[in-house]
Amino acid sequence: MNADKKQAVLDLSRHVDQKVRVKFSGGREVEGRLKGFDTLVNLVLDECIEYIRDPDDPYKLTNETRQLGLIVCRGTAVTLVCPCDGMMEIANPFISAE
Repeated sequence: MNADKKQAVLDLSRHVDQKVRVKFSGGREVEGRLKGFDTLVNLVLDECIEYIRDPDDPYKLTNETRQLGLIVCRGTAVTLVCPCDGMMEIANPFISAE
């Protein structure tokens, strides 16, 4: 194995020019078209939309969005990258019914 060559942590090449949802370590969520990435998972997203969180409950998203356009996401802040196709929100199975 060549020690000089770095390999990417994720293989995002099949998702280039497709819509992806990205979650960050601070809790923010954005959705946009993946235009590029590097080995450190720095991402370039176009047509990006940020989903606004509820100020009273930081774990809950509201129906409000904010247009961001073209953004660069720093890889150290990215916690989740998933394609938008086939993604749906489900109820939390770990919350006990009262």
